Amino acid sequence: MTWYLRSLERQLGPDRGLGDGKLRRHVTNLLRSGLGPNSAERRQLGQLLPAINDGYLDRWRDSVDAGPLPSPERLARAIATHLLDLGHSSGQLHRWARQLCRTAGASLGDLLDGACALARRPDVTYDVLVPFRSVPDHDRLAAHLPEWRTATQAADWFASNGVGRPPRQYGAFLYPITAKDPTAAARGAGTLVQRLQARASYARGETGNRLEPIGQVWIAGHDRALPVAPPARGVDVLSLVREKTMYSIASNNLLDDALEMAAPLNAGPPAPAISGGWAAIESLLSQAADAGEGKPGRVVAADRLAALVTCSWPRAELTALSYRHKPNPPDPLSTELTQLKNNMERSRAVASALAGGHVLAVSSPSDAAAVQRMAAVLANPYKELADVRTVFEGVLRRLYRQRNIVVHGGTTASVAMDATLRTAPPLVGAGLDRLVHAKLQTGVGPLELAARAANSLELVGDSLGPEVVSLLE
Repeated sequence: MTWYLRSLERQLGPDRGLGDGKLRRHVTNLLRSGLGPNSAERRQLGQLLPAINDGYLDRWRDSVDAGPLPSPERLARAIATHLLDLGHSSGQLHRWARQLCRTAGASLGDLLDGACALARRPDVTYDVLVPFRSVPDHDRLAAHLPEWRTATQAADWFASNGVGRPPRQYGAFLYPITAKDPTAAARGAGTLVQRLQARASYARGETGNRLEPIGQVWIAGHDRALPVAPPARGVDVLSLVREKTMYSIASNNLLDDALEMAAPLNAGPPAPAISGGWAAIESLLSQAADAGEGKPGRVVAADRLAALVTCSWPRAELTALSYRHKPNPPDPLSTELTQLKNNMERSRAVASALAGGHVLAVSSPSDAAAVQRMAAVLANPYKELADVRTVFEGVLRRLYRQRNIVVHGGTTASVAMDATLRTAPPLVGAGLDRLVHAKLQTGVGPLELAARAANSLELVGDSLGPEVVSLLE
């Protein structure tokens, strides 16, 4: 708790959504109190939360108008995080931002005004129809439920809502779901389907006779179907593909065990995703000596994984930029890149160019932002990587705490559950990818690689320290 309060205070320092008056000072003083259980300070903070959320982006907009301008990365994080936490779906926000970027003459002011309008948008109750290919024993188990629709009733619903080519189905559930947008409502329905399938798994019967959704949902008033399953959470371990070991299973292998435990983190329900993801991390990056008097405990595995991912990040960004640099006509850097044999050499060439002030010829705003990030890292690697490491540690420690809530508290109702499943999985995937790569290529084990990462982050920028592109080599 102490670690979290200190971390939160650091995060709130540059957060302009708190304003510059008494609210900021009061929140800071409450955090420094320790927020003990049943304390007056904890109750006060709970009462303040609506005031903090209400007008949060309006305060950011006003501060940007007044100046000085924040960094693009910080402003983007503030807007996206707030809107996602309010319940807007990532898909809907992406479409909104993309449409705004394509609007001629759109300005930063338009972006901030639009974000403030989205933050004020009220929740809407959507009627979401979830059709099924198979609902075992529905006459006895589903017919009495008000949300159940027989195949005929579901067909009538499709017709009355103008669905031209309805799917072949054998019944459906119609749920009223309160959400910010249709995509968020569809994902809410997907969560309910996961719970239904978990319940149905306890019934006796033939394994082939199971509860099987069609895979799409329809929302009243909207003519297109939406997927019932949420998108994968980004746990990508590409080393299994690059090293051609995807189908090579070893018995009694610690990494294979960890990959199996972490699999639900990509697309599984919240409880097994959180518990399995953390179990994989702990199995690889903690040991008995971490527990005990004066020791950090199992949570140290989160810090070790954060160090690993931090060390792998610059190389990944620089490698991607090496393929995006496409000047017309070609310049010496692009000519050199075509002659290099591997990604290590390509990333080193781009790093050298950026450190020397070379301007990369990239076309997308995302690539331009990556160029700015890498230029800052190369100019002051120790400070910039320490900042990134701190952010990653916070995300992965939150995964550990959510695991404790799931495993020891027996609930997935935590207010931070959605945010954890949004932010932690890509980092876990990146860390597992590095661990698999190191084991396959050099035989270096997880704890040894974590120790290498810790050394690199302490020594980077020193004359005797490693290059930014080879922090894990």
